[in-house]
Amino acid sequence: TEAACATSSQHAMAALDLPGAFGVHMPPFRIPRTMYSENRQRLVERFQQDQQGAVEGAVLLFKGGVSLTRNDTDHELIFRQESFFSHLFGVLEPDCYATIEVPSGRTTLFVPRFPQEYAVWMGPIHPPSHFTGKYGVDATVYTDQVFDFVREQGLPVHSLFGHNSDSGNDGPPKPDFEGSEKLEIDYSILHTAAVEVRVIKSEAEIQVLRKINDITSDAHLAVMRSAKPGMFEFQLESLFKHHCYYNGGSRNVAYTSICGCGPNGAVLHYGHAGAPNDGQLQDGDMMLLDMGAELNCYCSDITCSFPCSTGGTFNAKQRFIFETVAACQKAVMSSLKPGVEWSSMHELSYRTTCQRFLEAGLLVGDLEALMEANVGSYFQPHGLGHLIGLDTHDVGGYPQGAQRDSRAGFKSLRLQRTLAAGMVLTVEPGVYFVDYLLDQLMTDPRTKAFAVREKLDEFRGFGGVRLEDSVLITETGMENLTTCPRTVEDVEGVIAGRITSRSQLTRLV
Repeated sequence: TEAACATSSQHAMAALDLPGAFGVHMPPFRIPRTMYSENRQRLVERFQQDQQGAVEGAVLLFKGGVSLTRNDTDHELIFRQESFFSHLFGVLEPDCYATIEVPSGRTTLFVPRFPQEYAVWMGPIHPPSHFTGKYGVDATVYTDQVFDFVREQGLPVHSLFGHNSDSGNDGPPKPDFEGSEKLEIDYSILHTAAVEVRVIKSEAEIQVLRKINDITSDAHLAVMRSAKPGMFEFQLESLFKHHCYYNGGSRNVAYTSICGCGPNGAVLHYGHAGAPNDGQLQDGDMMLLDMGAELNCYCSDITCSFPCSTGGTFNAKQRFIFETVAACQKAVMSSLKPGVEWSSMHELSYRTTCQRFLEAGLLVGDLEALMEANVGSYFQPHGLGHLIGLDTHDVGGYPQGAQRDSRAGFKSLRLQRTLAAGMVLTVEPGVYFVDYLLDQLMTDPRTKAFAVREKLDEFRGFGGVRLEDSVLITETGMENLTTCPRTVEDVEGVIAGRITSRSQLTRLV
């Protein structure tokens, strides 16, 4: 209605005064060039370690991301660097190549050669020396010289190409410069080494991830404070993007924002093209907002859940589900340390949910019987979390030889590893009430005896709750990089304006 639209616009305009509450005006965040040179050195060492001395010298060849246009037009899409290339070189520009020489680590960057009139459209045409200084490489030449340069090295050439064991996709694309087909390039070795180096973050990378988590946490708090009945989901997404860009310089989001109100919160990848966050917030809805920003290609991934109501408080059902998910997150985080199998944490999350549902009378039976029947998967059908870094679902979740569990929920795990210090991953338990899954639970001979139909039916249309933080595995445990409300009291305090800073929030662990 016109009245509803007018009300939502008033709420959105009032919410634009975000910087004063959460976050401050900051200059652009600059990453030291030494972070990238350290990443290159780590890759050289890992490559040599994997070869066990079999390769005395080599050229490692990398292709950067390419500029793209929208369909058949000349409209250029905003460029985002290919992640492996960003990890090693920090180069912002598209259509580049680079080489790293083994064992010296000498690095050469290759940039496109542009005609002088290009300056009319894109600004000054910089000489190669400009990029040498900008990115801290040893030399820069033009991309039309890649073939001659590599051939003249007279060394074995290795390049990136491999299968992402998490997504099932291949990438990055193979080099295709003029003459590349004349080179004998080995694609069998480098990808594994590059993936393993990205799995363990350096101290400099951890500092970047802390920064982007701070920016994103502040934005979530600002949106939580601003959400009101009558607004539209896309207005919350808009406010989030504004805050991250205005206060943190985050031009890109890390993934498509999920802003689910009421029943939409049970749709795991809501916000897609067919459901573009266009629902209207109703008084009494439970909100699920999964939104992350990106800084210098490093990603954040945070989910907050909270009630959207005139009074800004949880009702009894919302409180119970929220505290169930918070209990799952606390149980998992309290158990994290090097040597822990991630799949056991997924199981712990299921166990915690089932125990609380038994206590509340939503389920009946023996806890171990419920676990054997995998009842938890009917309420949390996704995996507990994933590695995060230069991609939201970062590479390396399944190392060579790791097998995917076929059980519901477990098969959706994006991480199947023994945890090690230096890994950064998400912890994102959830509880969702999906009609399709509830119907399965209540009719499957293996599970129907556990379900208390009349109690569970009361939650149909509820939506879902997910709490997602990014954590660093340390030598002795974990460090939570995210600072968002994870207790009922803190959520209601943010909504009411009693909590105006991340420093006032309670840590679960």
